[in-house]
Amino acid sequence: MKALITGGAGFLGSALANRLAELGHRVYVLDDLSNGDRSRLNEAVVFTRGDVCDVPRLWSLLAGVDLVYHLAARVSVPESILFPVEYNAINTGGTVSLLSAARDAGIRRVVFSSSGTVYGQPETLPIQEGSRPWPRNPYAISKLAAEHYVRAIGDIYRFETVILRIFNAYGPGQAAGPSHPPVIPSYLNQVQAGGSIMLHGAPAGGQTRDFVYVDDVVEAMVRAGAAGGISGATLNIGSGVETRIADLVRAVERATGRNARVIESPEQSGGVARMCADIRAARETLDWRPAVSLDEGLRRMLSGRSSST
Repeated sequence: MKALITGGAGFLGSALANRLAELGHRVYVLDDLSNGDRSRLNEAVVFTRGDVCDVPRLWSLLAGVDLVYHLAARVSVPESILFPVEYNAINTGGTVSLLSAARDAGIRRVVFSSSGTVYGQPETLPIQEGSRPWPRNPYAISKLAAEHYVRAIGDIYRFETVILRIFNAYGPGQAAGPSHPPVIPSYLNQVQAGGSIMLHGAPAGGQTRDFVYVDDVVEAMVRAGAAGGISGATLNIGSGVETRIADLVRAVERATGRNARVIESPEQSGGVARMCADIRAARETLDWRPAVSLDEGLRRMLSGRSSST
């Protein structure tokens, strides 16, 4: 099989690219390196630097491709609030460009990497795929709009589509940048460096999230590319475990063997209060189950170990 991964030099994309290459597939990656790093990629992966909105470039890369994984996107919620035009152009417009080129190239299937953030503040937990989406920021809105394009264009031009709503993925190689870093690498770095962790709300750290390890996400993606009879499916990809942020801090303490310096603030963090994915549909459709617990995932992050890197 020949696969193209857009955004394939990023955290999730590179893990997927390396796994597909290990399985013996021919893997091509398109990434503009705004957040990606080509050094993450296996030598067998063919890398091209470019913009997902560049349709002629996509035409050339899609020749002979069977399967497309579309991961190229801007992914910071706080940044999206500052730059909504850019997020709409890249996350939504880039998806339309990719789908148009896939149509022209006769691609068999597109697997789209969406986000659990499209649900916004859930009315019930765990969140099922049929729950009403209520995105609360430009990033989530751009992902939901892209989902609609994926379904519509796939239906109109009769190529297969699968949408994966990925919750809080984490693992080795996930960057903790200087501005709005993901929570897990940020907490690990802070505790190891003797820094402080801010917990918001009352009770402090009472917000919940669904943390899913990178290898489990990659396994779901691989299966979504290969499984039969799933065109048109939208599937939650998470751990199915609701974890309080305060409990995450304790897990980080166990993994590092150090006590965290916690600062409590009664102010709300600005995000949704609770998140947890119902993953029964992915279990039934893909015969997939997350295998890595939070404690084990944190240990793997500290050792830099991942079967997909």
